[in-house]
Amino acid sequence: MPLMPAADIDVTEPLVRRLLTEQFPDLAGLPLRLAANGWDNAIFRLGSNLAVRLPRREAAAHLIEHEQRWLPQLTRGLAMLTPTPVRCGTPSSFFPWRWSVTPWIQGTTAAAQPLSARRAWATELARFVDGFQQPAPADAPVNPVRGVPLSTRDEHVRRRLASGLVPRVREVDRLWGTLAALPPWEGPALWLHGDLHPANLVIQAGALAAVIDFGDLTAGDPATDLAAAWLVFDAEGRRLFMEYLNARRDIGTGTWHRARGWALVMATALLAHSDDNPAFRQLGLDVLPQVLDG
Repeated sequence: MPLMPAADIDVTEPLVRRLLTEQFPDLAGLPLRLAANGWDNAIFRLGSNLAVRLPRREAAAHLIEHEQRWLPQLTRGLAMLTPTPVRCGTPSSFFPWRWSVTPWIQGTTAAAQPLSARRAWATELARFVDGFQQPAPADAPVNPVRGVPLSTRDEHVRRRLASGLVPRVREVDRLWGTLAALPPWEGPALWLHGDLHPANLVIQAGALAAVIDFGDLTAGDPATDLAAAWLVFDAEGRRLFMEYLNARRDIGTGTWHRARGWALVMATALLAHSDDNPAFRQLGLDVLPQVLDG
């Protein structure tokens, strides 16, 4: 099973301090410490209100470019807090990729919150999705694994099912066969967050405070983000989420069925590829019964 990819560049505090001194000297004197190292990016806390987000491998470098280009306009007017860049760093002689200074978002992820507690902000997340899912231009970022027809994920899902790491595999196989055969989205390509699961939602005092990690930003089938109905919520939270969106626009049962399919795609990925991340595997174990039983 794949582990977290090795970094192409070791992103260290001295390197980040050097970049800040070169490009944003007014920020270079603020306290700086490593906050997180993910698959794609290293995150440093800068002072009390800012963060620095830098790619740690070439395969992820273009994701920062997408965020810098598109997020400021996509999040303008939305009430939800997001890590929209406030400063856009550029490649340097000692660091080859773009990087960003963003707001520091305090809180815990929704993955640490019980499913039943998430019902309280189901409508808030639905409001964000409704505002964000606007028609996208032809030059929107292309993501080969988000926003695309469900059938294109069939080989990957079936490989995960064969891994022995997915519980209730016969039920999953049967449901996936039905959902993967659904007709694809034929409407306009809509903007998508692309990875709307509990670990990318920030909670403060029990309420939804922010949506983070827009690295999979793309456009296409809205069902990809509507999968949050199963990825984030229990049956009651899902009802509230769906009711709000159904009242705002004509989504249709076909799109909701595809959304359930996308939730199954995400759940199988979390279960089959998180042997080095117990929290993500637990997220997959939480999501799977919601998809199968809901």
